Formats: sequence, structure tokens, C-alpha cells
Amino acid sequence: MPPIETSPELVVSLHQVGLADIPRVGGKNASLGEMIQQLTKAGVQVPGGFATTAHAYREFLRRNDLAPAIDALMEGLDAENAEQLQNTGAALRKLLREAPMPDVLTDAIRSAYAQLPGEPSVAVRSSATAEDLPEASFAGQQESYLNVCGADAVVHAIRDAYASLFTDRAIAYRQRQGFDHHQVALSAGVQLMVRSDSGSAGVAFTIDTESGFDQLITITAAYGLGETVVQGLVNPDEYTVYKPNLASGLPAIVHRVRGDKQQQMVYRSGGGTVLSAVPEADRLRHALSDEEIETLARQCLLIEQHYGRPMDIEWGKDGDDGQIYILQARPETVVSRKSNLGTEHFHLRQHGTELTRGHAVGRRIASGPAFVAADIAAAAQMQTGDVLVTDITDPDWGPLMKRASAIVTNRGGRACHAAIVARELGLPAVVGCEDATAAIRPGQPVTVSCAEGDEGKVYDGIAEFEIEAIDAGSLPQIGVDLMLNLADPGRAFELAQMPVKGVGLARIEFIINNMIGIHPAAILALDTLDAPLQQQIRERCAAYASPKEYYITRLAEGISTIAAAFAPRPVIVRTSDFKSNEYSHLLGGEGFEPSEENPMIGFRGAGRYIAENFRACFGLECAALRRVRETMGLRNVEIMIPFLRTLDEAREVVDLLASEGLRRGEAGLKLIMMCEVPSNAILAAEFLEYFDGFSIGSNDLTQLTLGMDRDSALLAPRFDERDPAVKALMAQAIAECRAQGKYIGICGQGPSDHPDLARWLLQQGIGSLSLNPDSVIDTWIALGKL
Repeated sequence: MPPIETSPELVVSLHQVGLADIPRVGGKNASLGEMIQQLTKAGVQVPGGFATTAHAYREFLRRNDLAPAIDALMEGLDAENAEQLQNTGAALRKLLREAPMPDVLTDAIRSAYAQLPGEPSVAVRSSATAEDLPEASFAGQQESYLNVCGADAVVHAIRDAYASLFTDRAIAYRQRQGFDHHQVALSAGVQLMVRSDSGSAGVAFTIDTESGFDQLITITAAYGLGETVVQGLVNPDEYTVYKPNLASGLPAIVHRVRGDKQQQMVYRSGGGTVLSAVPEADRLRHALSDEEIETLARQCLLIEQHYGRPMDIEWGKDGDDGQIYILQARPETVVSRKSNLGTEHFHLRQHGTELTRGHAVGRRIASGPAFVAADIAAAAQMQTGDVLVTDITDPDWGPLMKRASAIVTNRGGRACHAAIVARELGLPAVVGCEDATAAIRPGQPVTVSCAEGDEGKVYDGIAEFEIEAIDAGSLPQIGVDLMLNLADPGRAFELAQMPVKGVGLARIEFIINNMIGIHPAAILALDTLDAPLQQQIRERCAAYASPKEYYITRLAEGISTIAAAFAPRPVIVRTSDFKSNEYSHLLGGEGFEPSEENPMIGFRGAGRYIAENFRACFGLECAALRRVRETMGLRNVEIMIPFLRTLDEAREVVDLLASEGLRRGEAGLKLIMMCEVPSNAILAAEFLEYFDGFSIGSNDLTQLTLGMDRDSALLAPRFDERDPAVKALMAQAIAECRAQGKYIGICGQGPSDHPDLARWLLQQGIGSLSLNPDSVIDTWIALGKL
């Protein structure tokens, strides 16, 4: 769209402004103009339009002599007094809405609107001259008006935008941030609407908003206009994109979460918007295709590179032309300014019954009495330290949310208002629970935990937790590599900031159980299952090309999330080690698993992979690993095989991997084996002919050496990895690996539970200790005292 000829003092084309014009048109409009001028040729698509100037707003006040009346209403205001704030805000907004728009300004607006193509639908957005600064985000403090049709409606919307400078939340926010009300003016941006009412829209951040990991772009998406995502009216889809792959042209999507997307905001005939239900078939699909996700992410990356800092971006996909447009871009002002990211880790020691769960915001834990509020009026009675539980919040709740120790909502995703405010205030929040207000009683003591991965949980009662502070610079030098045992990809980006050498054990059972939930044999034999079970599986897989593709993609996403978080450090991925009783719990699993008296020493590990009735299932795992290493280029992934009993099994499983395109040594692929059966240590030299090293599994090695079922409560007092027989086998395995110059580590529970065992292993020459995250620092300090 060509620049609009406008009155330079009152109205200006977005094509003619940039970041230097923030005092003139506010942060939002200046940023739009900056992107139009500087990034359009690079591929960033921004709808054009025009903006009224700060001078126009001040003329509106001057010609109506509003300043004295505003001062009188603001005198002595205590913004922390909810009732006083509400009364003052209402009076101020009424004052501005009833003031006539000066003819000279009305004429300038009409002239600029007439130059837009075809009297279009527009969005009228408020842009304050102090907003969207790196030091303070005024996002959401003023109003936006969508699907505004016709010149008269635009004039009215701009006057309403002026009045929104005095919403309750904007008044309170300016007072908290120390901004003089008279020093903040308002520019109204008039921007061509993107027809996302028939497409999709959402929010993107060029940083992981939970961990602060800066190599990610996180995207939320829902159908219709993006206000449903911003306001938290829906649980949107979430996508995570890995920047290094995006820049190098490799597939970059490392994680997808399908939201329920039950509502969409669409145009209302004659102007404005209305909410409507999303058809079930659309709810089961992703709102964006992979190609669209990466197209959007590339635009976001260009914007971040231009501004030189993490960005908070609103976007929309036009349902008519299929193009993705950037609607707003402002500096991310919360996570990127925190200096202690990755240095504090919260650990839940014990907890009561789980009451509800949803999306985790932050990585903290907090507890207190639940204050269940039906609306903002009820929330006004909340006391400092209460856990706020409600359906949804909007910016009007801001002053009240400061009293909360944690926030829990029925609706919303990670980009909703409750999530944004929680990050800004440093509070844990669990959003999108669906049933929080029903599951939690008013006054009930609860604990809100966001320290257990992507899912946040609310527990009954006041739970015990601890906070571990990490100062990497003060840790002693030790003669061994410390690595992590990691199961949950949702914690990968947070834990990757720990000063470890990589992941010594990535358990994919968690990914299969929590991200897939379907038995692989049921996937492969879907047509033979009962109709209700078939339907259940097909619905779960509906967003993917086929159930088989669902299984491979979800598994690859879980693995690639961990690999991306720790790259270029090694990530040793152990292939599945479910026992038959555990596999049977997966959807469709009962019909494919044997009934075993002692599954701990039954159909598991390598023996399962080479069995004719499971070989194809293992092929799905191989396909996922191949996709991560070859297609996505995450070559830091190494493969570890569990529970190898015999040399014949070793040979057969290595040949099987090679036939699946995972040949040892090709493209730097390392194969590690678990040393957890006594035969592994006794014949260490022979087993190492097939593998690049050992990782000692001390739990199973102890179980099989001492003949003790590790799951038996009766035998638990005698179960000890430090038994001389167990240590003799571990010493033998370590010595052989060292003699051959191969990798030797341990990933069992022993070193995490027993610092003295960790010290003994160090003395034996162990190469790495792979520990549970909550024991890394204690073990590190203990080893430093040797």
C-alpha cells in the first residue's frame, strides 16, 4: 500500500514513521512503521495504515479544556484502593468520551481513511508515547477496536481510544511505573484488518518465556482473531521453533502442543466482533501447518535481529490470501531482563493430592489459601498471599493480582494475560486448567507447582519445597564430567542452563507415556482393533497425516527438544525400557503384552527389539531417532541400548540399528550400551566390540547381582549399590572401558543417593556421573572436597 498523504501535525502514514517517532506516535505505531520501512523487503509483512499523533491528542484535550478536569479527578488518587480507582477511572473515561472531536482532527482522519483501499475494515489500536519501551511494557493497558467499518466509526473509535488512556489498569500501571499522567499522550493507529477471522492468529516470543533460553521462538495459535489468545479466552496450540535450524534451513519445529481452541473471534456484520464455536474437526487439527509455522518464525527472527533484542510479536494469518502478517512487535520486557534465570531451582519434596493441572508459567512453587473468584468484583476481597483461582483474567485485574502468591485459571495459554502478569510479578501460574474453579474449594490450602515441567499442578495442602541456588562460578574443579538424567522435555531448556556436560540418560519412556500415550503395536495394527478403540486413537492422532506419523513425530519432538536445549553437548538417548506391565498401560496395550510374573527380568530392553512381534514397533523409535539426527541435524544425539543379556543380542541389535539407518560411526553416531546385567561386566571386552562405551545402570546391576527385586518393599532396606559384589563388577567395567579408551559413565540412582559412592567411582576413574537434577550441586560440592 503506498504512503498516505496526511496532515503532518495531526495524522501521519505508518509508512512515514520509525522508532525515532515514539514521542510522536507512541511505541506501537513507531514499531509498525519501523518494520514497514526496514523489514518489508526482507519478507516481513505488515499491514499499512495511518496514525493520529500525540499532538492531535493534546489538541483534543486543549480545545476541550480537559486538563483542569483531569487534574481535579486525579488529585489524591490511591491506585491501590480498588473502589477509588474504579470510580476515578469511570469518571475520567466519561469525560473524554463526551468531549467533541475537533473538526480539524475529524477532517484529517476522514481524509486519511478515504485513501485506504475500498473503505476497508480496520483495527484502531491505542499507542501511548511511553509504551513498548525496553524498560516498561504498557502492552494491554489501553484498548483496541477491531473490525471498525467506515469513517464515522473510525472517528468514534479514536475518541474511545483516547478515553482508554484512563482505564483503571492504565492509571494503576502508570502510577506503579512512575510515569506522570500528563507526560503520556496517546496516538491511535488505524491499521488494515487481516482477515484472520477466517484464518488464525496468536502471539510469538523470540525467547522461551519460562526458562529464558534464547535459541527458541515460541508461538501460540488459535482460529479467528488473536484477541482470544491475548485475552486467554481459549487454550491455543503451542509451537516451539529452534533458531539455529531455522537459520540453517533445517526443519526447526521441535515441539507442538495441540490446544482445544473451542472458540474463535470473528467479524460481526456491520462492524465489531463476536465469539463463535470452532467445529470439532478444526479443534482436532493444528491451526498452522509446519510450513506456516516456519514462515512465521522466520519473520520473527528477522524482527529480533533488526531490533537486537528478544521480541513479543502479535501475528495473524489472512484466511483470504493465506499470508501471515505481523500486527505488532514490541520488546519482551520480563524474561529477558531477569539476571537469575537458571540459577534458582525449586524442588517439591512432598505434596498432597493433585487437584488440577494446566500450562505451567514460570518454574516456581508457592502455596497459600485458595481465593476462588467468580469475577473481578469478588477478587477485590482477596488478601495478600492468597492463591488467586478464577476463570480468566484481563488487564483490569492487574492491581489485584499483585496480592496473590500464585495464579490459577480455567482458561488461557502461555501468552494470555494471567501468564504475562505472572511472569512480570515473578509468580507461579497454572493456566488453562479447565476445571480449577470447580476442583478447588474457597479457602482450601493449596500448593501451586510449576517446577515439574510444562504442566503445572495444583496440590491439596501446603507442601514442602526447597529452593536451590546455583552459582556456577563458585563450584570447585573436579576430575569427572557431571551430566543429567532427564526424562521430561518440558524441563530441558531450564536445566540446560546448569553447568553440566550434557545429558547422560534421556529416558524416552516419559515421552512415549506422556506425549504419545498409545502402544506402538496398536498404532501399527490399528485396523484390527475394536471400533471404539480405533476411534479414540484416530482422534488423538487427528492433527497428523497418519497414526504412524503421529507416533514418530511426537517421539522425535520430545528427543529433539532435549537435544536442542543442550546442543552441542552430547545427549545420550536410551531407547525404550518399558516392561510388559508398563507397556500394557498404554492405550491399546493390553492386547499386545504378555502377562509375566516378574516383568523386571522378562520381555524388556534389547531382547524386545529383536523379537519378531516387536521389531516393527522398535522401527518407529529408530525412525524418530533418524529424523532427529539426519533430518533435523541434531547430531549431538547418541543412542544407548538397555538390558543387553548376551553377546548374540548385542550383535543382533547393532545389526538391526544399521538396517534402520542408524549405523555406528556413520555421521559420528555413537552407540552406548547400558551395563546393568552382570554378564555385561564379566564380558566387558567382548561387549565393547559392538559399542562405543558403557553407562552403568546401578539399579538393575544391584538387583541382578544380589538377586533382589528392586521394587520389593520387603527387600528395600538391604538394597544397596555400594555392596562389594556390585562395586567389583562396576570396577571391572570401568577398567575395561579405560583400557580401550571408550566412554564410561554411570546413570543409575546410586551416585545421586550416595555421595560416598560418587567419590568411590571418581577414584576408580569413571568418566562421567549422570545425576538427577536435584542432586547435581550437592554431589559436585562433595566431590570437590576429595
